Amino acid sequence: MIRWVIVIFLALLLINWFTPLLQRLGFGRLPGDFRFRLFGREFFLPVTTTLILSAVASLIARVI
Repeated sequence: MIRWVIVIFLALLLINWFTPLLQRLGFGRLPGDFRFRLFGREFFLPVTTTLILSAVASLIARVI
């Protein structure tokens, strides 16, 4: 159980660290990334960005 908590914590830490870099590269503004306001809050669903980053991670894992 503690192993999964550590893995999730490290993944969130990496995502938080790479977010500004990815936004400068154009990720987060791709077609298929949805931003909308509902009840005074802004929601962001990065569908396309998630698919692209998942494919890249899969290719890197396959090579290694």
